[in-house]
Amino acid sequence: MATTDWANKITEITLFVEDLYVSKAFYQETFKLTTIYEDENCVVFDFGHTSINLLKQSNASELIEPAQVGRGGDGARFQFTIQVPDVDSVCEELEVRGATLLNGPITRPWGRRTACLADPDGHLWEIAQVL
Repeated sequence: MATTDWANKITEITLFVEDLYVSKAFYQETFKLTTIYEDENCVVFDFGHTSINLLKQSNASELIEPAQVGRGGDGARFQFTIQVPDVDSVCEELEVRGATLLNGPITRPWGRRTACLADPDGHLWEIAQVL
C-alpha cells in the first residue's frame, strides 16, 4: 500500500499539561525553543518541522471528546525521540540547562546510544545517537 503525502508529516503534537507556566519554562530552558503562538490556555513552540503545543489539561476535553483526558501520573505511554550526532555532548548541555536525565547515556544492543528525560508533566524525551 502506497503512503500518501499527508501521512508522511506530523506537523503538530499537543501535550496536555497541568501547569502551563512550569511547562513553558521547561521547554524554553531545556530545548531553547521559539514561541510561535501563546495565549492564556496554550503555548506553541517551533520544534523544527513539528510544532509542540502545550495545552492546559483543563482545556483538552473539547479537542478530544468523547475520549477522556488521561490523568497525570498513570505512567508513560509514549516517548519522543530526538536523533543527534553525539548524545553525550547533548546530555551535558541539557544538564547545564537544568534538565535531569532519567537514565543514560547508555549504549543499547540495537546500535544506539540513548538517554531519557521527562518534562514536568511526565512526557518522555529520548536523546538518541545511531552508532
